[in-house]
Amino acid sequence: MLKRYRKDLIIVGTDEAGRGCLAGPVTAAAVILPKNFANKLLNDSKLTSLKDRNTLKEVIEQKATSFAVAHVDMAEIDEINILNASILAMHRAIDQLHTTPQHIIVDGNRFKPFGNIPYECIIKGDEKYLSIAAASILAKTYRDAVMEEMHEEFPMYNWKKNKGYPTVEHRAAIKQFGTTKYHRQSFKLLPDQLKLEL
Repeated sequence: MLKRYRKDLIIVGTDEAGRGCLAGPVTAAAVILPKNFANKLLNDSKLTSLKDRNTLKEVIEQKATSFAVAHVDMAEIDEINILNASILAMHRAIDQLHTTPQHIIVDGNRFKPFGNIPYECIIKGDEKYLSIAAASILAKTYRDAVMEEMHEEFPMYNWKKNKGYPTVEHRAAIKQFGTTKYHRQSFKLLPDQLKLEL
């Protein structure tokens, strides 16, 4: 059961999507929920169906006190690395909020200070706290929409299905067609050939 982090502070939850992908941006969302927010469907985006995610996206956007979504593109990821890019995306999302939070809760174990606002990193936070789960839903739905648009340009990689993750099919397409402007060049796009240990 997801819970509220604290009731006495304005809490923003933040999370990212697309960190482990070979193509496309890393996308983060930041969400401040009202104190009385409750929704039985809300959970970590990885544990919700596509239909529920789309329903939740609308609910969160309508009910949130404030929310924002930010992308960091492939060139920036290659330049500053994926961990820094993930944190930068979260910072950009928080920076766009109309309400200034008093405390930040972050999914995962790494973050950098955002101004003077205290923060806490929470492993599996998207399975524990409402605002992080809400951020995970927005980050995933917004990023999926970007990947579906990119798919129209390069359908041979089937991004509308794999969303840029390193599936067997995606790696096979990279092997056959090479890379695109949307691929992260700093990632190991193809695994080394398997060697037989004799």
